[in-house]
Amino acid sequence: MRLDEAADLLGTVPWFDLPTVVQLSGEPRRDVVNQLFRWSRAGKVIPLRRGMYTLADRYRRVPVPPAALANALCFPSYLSGLWALGFYGLIPEAVPVYTSVTTRGPTEFENAFGMFRYTAIKRNLFFGYRSATIAGSEALVATAEKALLDLFYLHSGEWDRSRMIEMRFQQTEVVDRDRLLAYAQRTGKPRIGRAVDVWLTCSAEQDAMGVEL
Repeated sequence: MRLDEAADLLGTVPWFDLPTVVQLSGEPRRDVVNQLFRWSRAGKVIPLRRGMYTLADRYRRVPVPPAALANALCFPSYLSGLWALGFYGLIPEAVPVYTSVTTRGPTEFENAFGMFRYTAIKRNLFFGYRSATIAGSEALVATAEKALLDLFYLHSGEWDRSRMIEMRFQQTEVVDRDRLLAYAQRTGKPRIGRAVDVWLTCSAEQDAMGVEL
């Protein structure tokens, strides 16, 4: 396959995988692997992870949205934890690492579009996410309530008052208290329930005083 042919076939998608190129080209898998390797060395194709690529900007006619890419690099997964808390404005700083949860094993990828980190959770805890439009594309992101619970769950130890204050939570009005309590009960984890109680107490004090946690 020539590069101009690849651009015609793949330039309208943000990323593609090896089986797709093999199918579209009709060429032997080994030849396609070698060609992708040569294009990668030449900067014409950008590797995203093993077996997954995107064309370089000058050959691609659509952008690569990192949040949607986070979903695609590891399936199933949804953005959560610190990145999602930053997305909702619940913590002061935007988080450069795209943090996600998955029912698969923990892993991470670094490519031209960012650092993508995945932490494993049990299947019964894989809930509480939604589709959100980010940079013009749809991505699965935890609700604000589930992003909090995933943070509490994935970072061991008790979430006492001092630990909550260290997080400098803000804009806590974006959290639905009833949903947060319902989600906490659904996890069946007493430690998470205690963390939610502390968070609710601290956020109520914040609301009364008009300050951050």
